[in-house]
Amino acid sequence: LEDTEQGVPDQELKTAATEGRAESERWQMRRDGTRFWVSGVVESLHDEKGGLHGFSKIMRDITERKATEERITHDAFHDALTGLPNRALFIEHLNRAIAYSERYEKYLFAVLFVDLDRFKSINDSFGHIVGDQLLAATARKLETTLRPEDVIARLGGDEFTILLNNIHTISDATRVANRIHDELRLPFQLDRHDVSTTASIGIALSTHGYSQPEEVLRDADTAMYRAKSVGPGRHEIFDPSMHERVMAVLKLEADLKLAVEREEFVLHYQPIVSLETNRITGFEALVRWQHPERGLVLPDEFIPLAEETGLIIPIGRWVLEEACRQVSQWQPQWPQQQTHPHLSLSMSVNLSAKQFTQRDLVEQVESALGQGGLAAGSLNLEITESAVMEKAEAARQTLETLREIGVKLHIDDFGTGCSSLSNLHQYPVDVLKIDREFVGRMESGEERGEIVRTIVELAHNLGMEVTAEGVETYEQLAQLKKLACEYGQGYFFSKPVDSTSAQALLAM
Repeated sequence: LEDTEQGVPDQELKTAATEGRAESERWQMRRDGTRFWVSGVVESLHDEKGGLHGFSKIMRDITERKATEERITHDAFHDALTGLPNRALFIEHLNRAIAYSERYEKYLFAVLFVDLDRFKSINDSFGHIVGDQLLAATARKLETTLRPEDVIARLGGDEFTILLNNIHTISDATRVANRIHDELRLPFQLDRHDVSTTASIGIALSTHGYSQPEEVLRDADTAMYRAKSVGPGRHEIFDPSMHERVMAVLKLEADLKLAVEREEFVLHYQPIVSLETNRITGFEALVRWQHPERGLVLPDEFIPLAEETGLIIPIGRWVLEEACRQVSQWQPQWPQQQTHPHLSLSMSVNLSAKQFTQRDLVEQVESALGQGGLAAGSLNLEITESAVMEKAEAARQTLETLREIGVKLHIDDFGTGCSSLSNLHQYPVDVLKIDREFVGRMESGEERGEIVRTIVELAHNLGMEVTAEGVETYEQLAQLKKLACEYGQGYFFSKPVDSTSAQALLAM
């Protein structure tokens, strides 16, 4: 089109007249009515005397270049896998929402921090292709729960954030959270697999007076972890007391790292008793933390944190070495078990799931036995049923290698996982430990007693012995004896005690 029809902006002509040259980029119309990007250069033309004679114009089609720039800009602010806004773009939207809330008192917004439950397990089980498909499909489902004015982003991994703009009450946010839970409960059809997941959701509301987007994300993230700690498929609304809990956990983590360096741990020992003779045949080593300010800290408080941070590895190694050293000191004083004269006093040590998957586990065990001067047959390693079944084939190989060096293998908390006794025949297991939940309810009805009887009978058929955990009453003891259960452990015999008290029990 001619400039007179499409027009050269007056400002460009003025600039070219005064400065000699003007450059611009703008939309232009083709004769068929379609638009395209052009780059224009307007230059002034002068006569021999220097007077303005006119203008020249050069136009270039830059549509392709503009499209490339737009793709680059889009990619810089969007997640490649899901197509959703990324963290940077979400922060821009959140900054805008904060500015609105500061300007208009009644303007409310909420941020939902969404984290998929069991995503790592799904990735490991089905592979990364299915994992990526799950993330993309989750993004689409999350979008269906929102209004056009809301913003959803993928922060990374299996984490999504949602900005709910201009809501009326916190109930608006919880309704969205519930819709998300409902959507995710429906299984995904991915690569010929039915994949199910849930999400933990944290909610932060603008009523807390935020001035920075990072503060909102921090609090929503804190609430999400609170929800995850309660159980999968839940949501929690942030309140300031959560910060106190987070700070307490951070302090505990820092103290725990120092405790590992300073070896602030001690072992307590709970006797394992022969139900045939009521005599001690061994002990289970149970770790305690001798905190310099708080005193004795029980494992329920610090073991989950140790698992999460990886500190369970050095703690577990210390427990293994100390337990071997201690029982090797006791054995010369009590050289034979009164129930089994050919066997020495034994020590049972729990292996965490993370310890059990360590590549150098066998070397750690051999080193602890060597340092303590303890025969392998005097060491019982206790592994939970769930740890064995999580990666069954790798677990079988590890157990066989441990059996080859001579240690005894116990399955701990049996009955709480998903395995069956029929599956256990393929593992070199010596002893099953019946979970205290079943033992504790033996007196409350025939069903629980029948479960214990079935476990004992089938274990014996597979050549295994049985230890009953959590024995607290004479009635439980009597029933276990009738079932021919070999060993018992629990407060009926003794609570866990320090080494001095354990020696006193042996001397009785």
